[in-house]
Amino acid sequence: MLSTVFNQNRRLREFPALKKHLVGGAFFLAVVISIGSLISSTVSWMWDDQRLPLSKLVLQGELEYVSALDVQRAFATLDHVGTFMSQDVDVLQQAIEQIPWVSHVSIRKQWPDTIKVFLTEHHAQAIWNGDALLDEAGQIFNGDISKLHGDRVKLYGPEGSSNEVLQTWQRISKQFEPLGLTITSLVLNERRAWQIILDNGIRLELGKESLDERINRFISLYHSLGSDAQRVSYIDLRYDTGAAVGWFPEQESQQESTDDEDR
Repeated sequence: MLSTVFNQNRRLREFPALKKHLVGGAFFLAVVISIGSLISSTVSWMWDDQRLPLSKLVLQGELEYVSALDVQRAFATLDHVGTFMSQDVDVLQQAIEQIPWVSHVSIRKQWPDTIKVFLTEHHAQAIWNGDALLDEAGQIFNGDISKLHGDRVKLYGPEGSSNEVLQTWQRISKQFEPLGLTITSLVLNERRAWQIILDNGIRLELGKESLDERINRFISLYHSLGSDAQRVSYIDLRYDTGAAVGWFPEQESQQESTDDEDR
């Protein structure tokens, strides 16, 4: 009997504490549910395509050939430009990399609606095979040649030879500077033979071997030609020693002389 009464009294004493814990747990659960609901609502709001659309573009970099309009047109090729939260920066980057003059692009989003784009352009060193361009690393890109500011040397070569031809031009072009001559075209043909066209119209046939020695031979010959150099059509240096000189037809040379006198 005493044991039953004791147990009843104990349960009566523990009930308020249990009730307090239940109330506290219910309150905590309500807070967690409220916070979760708030976070869920916020995330849903932020990911809603009608919220925080990326609508502003900031273009940065030392740019000569790429404009903000080019970037906007690149973005227009995408099915959809999303929101600050939903848009994948890599997708935007891939779209801009399709612009021919773009060498490197870095993109970041700025809260709440801005895309910041930093661009580096290719620097065209030469025209490659008539319809493409080469940058300083020998990389081929398809920039609009008609937009080039200033003249560029024309380089030609088989597939995979762009870097070799560019480096050869960069090296040998300096050898013609003391003569006041400039290389306008450098050709490496399928047989791996070299040909140079100079700005005074002379064509040099240099063959496959001893490129520097043959250029030095031309330089010596050019000094000895004097004023007759203007009558030279081509010089074939594909010999162990010496060279074969091709002349413009005499009639053509005489006509040129008459024209000069008329002036």
